[in-house]
Amino acid sequence: MSGKKQGPGLVESLRLAAVARRFYEQGASKLEIAEEFGISRFKVARMLDTARESGIVRVEFRLPAPVDLVLSEEIRAAYRLDRVLVLERAPEPESREVARRKIGMLAARLLTEIVTSGDVLGLSWARSVNAMTDAIESLPKCPIVQLCGVQAGMDMRDRSVETVSRVASVSGGEPYPIFGPLVLPDRRTTETLRRQPGIAETFGQFKNLTKAVVSIGAWKPEESTVYDALDEAERSAIAKRGAKAEVSARLFDADGTPMSTGLAHHVLAISAEDLLAVPEVIALGYTEPKAEAIDAVLRSGMVSTLITDAAAAVPLLKLAEARPPRRC
Repeated sequence: MSGKKQGPGLVESLRLAAVARRFYEQGASKLEIAEEFGISRFKVARMLDTARESGIVRVEFRLPAPVDLVLSEEIRAAYRLDRVLVLERAPEPESREVARRKIGMLAARLLTEIVTSGDVLGLSWARSVNAMTDAIESLPKCPIVQLCGVQAGMDMRDRSVETVSRVASVSGGEPYPIFGPLVLPDRRTTETLRRQPGIAETFGQFKNLTKAVVSIGAWKPEESTVYDALDEAERSAIAKRGAKAEVSARLFDADGTPMSTGLAHHVLAISAEDLLAVPEVIALGYTEPKAEAIDAVLRSGMVSTLITDAAAAVPLLKLAEARPPRRC
């Protein structure tokens, strides 16, 4: 005889299905079902468990967006975040541009639901944030604040000033742009520009931020706006000091600790302290090469919501398992 456990027979299966239908489809309580079938409510609970375990009943989650619920919940629990949205893995390999557009659409949908007229919304420059702004169709009226300057050489449509302008036009709120470069030649130039009336006004809004959307960059070629804007000597020097991630031109080491480097004195950007003080930060970070950077930023405690893809989520979970994040 086979040692394999046999499932319920036809008669029992029909009874289990009837109980499960009354509970899951028709909304009857366990007590109502118990009275109807002449059994105890504890027996009803056991029958419902058996119906699921035997495959008679299958529980499916149908979300209104292409989100991998299991990966999302595992990462949320591992890093103790408020929300995680992991984009489902596509049946066929996709380009980074397609993934970026899907990440942007998820972010746009979330922002439309959580932003209120009482918020002050900050936006970092990133192609994924730009994809989000293209997908936003409505937003409550609230101030829109640019978090960092413009990367030299970008097309006008991709510049952070234009991103803030587009979102403000949808919201109807006051835009606070930064008309200045992201990376400047020296500290003196940076301090001079920060005192300019328009830029100073925007910097003054940083302490009022209630929500911010940022992108996570890795300290690698083509994975960070700031990395690509520096010369090789400065990139290498910063890497040797342990930089793993960049958010709005602010650097973080593998433990999520903000780094103090010479870079801080010649960028027009929100400070790490002001970023960490924002009550709700939505971070966009995707693709496998950024997994270590995402892990680093999540360890900082800055992020409340992460939007990522399965390509980054799988190695991210392995990083969390190998070195569990510190519990706050």
